[in-house]
Amino acid sequence: MKVLGITGSPRDKSNTEYFVQYTLNELEKHGMETELIRLRDKNIHHCTGCYGCVEAKVCTLPKDDFDEVFEKMMEADGILIGSPVYNSSSTAITKALLDRAGFLGRWISNDMKGKSENYEWKGTAFSGKVAAPITVARRAGQNFTFAELMLWMTVNDLIVIGSHYWNVGVAGKGGAVDADEDMEAASILSHLAENMAHVIKQLKK
Repeated sequence: MKVLGITGSPRDKSNTEYFVQYTLNELEKHGMETELIRLRDKNIHHCTGCYGCVEAKVCTLPKDDFDEVFEKMMEADGILIGSPVYNSSSTAITKALLDRAGFLGRWISNDMKGKSENYEWKGTAFSGKVAAPITVARRAGQNFTFAELMLWMTVNDLIVIGSHYWNVGVAGKGGAVDADEDMEAASILSHLAENMAHVIKQLKK
């Protein structure tokens, strides 16, 4: 049983990375294997809407690090996606990954229909996996970014895991790396890990 954590912050040792890694550490206490991917270390081009994946069932853009990350997403039972808030949205590289993963994941499992035909979706490559967003801001914008990530999860047929509050952190005033001071976020993420581990175990029975 494995959970993959993905951080979309371009900063080294960021507040977002702290919160995602904290949650992964909590998941390990519940018997989960974990792995962290830092998108700042990856080269992932944005989706061009070329529709090459409809027939090929793989992304046909020039090779970058997308295939490596997508494969790890496919191997995982659970996925955490963390992003700081940039102008009330997720970071560009987070969006680039999710646009391509969502598009490819849909066409792996489905064929495109003509304009006069209706879709009866067969799920996506992510169907049956569990997921949760984690967002971080100095002051505001967490909820909009949280909703953005959660909408990606729900449209791609993942099972979204909650906690006793939204999985948001407050950190970074003056550019500080001080996520460890948000003890309320720690409590929220600990419970998130408990819930995620529980659901994964139930699905694996």
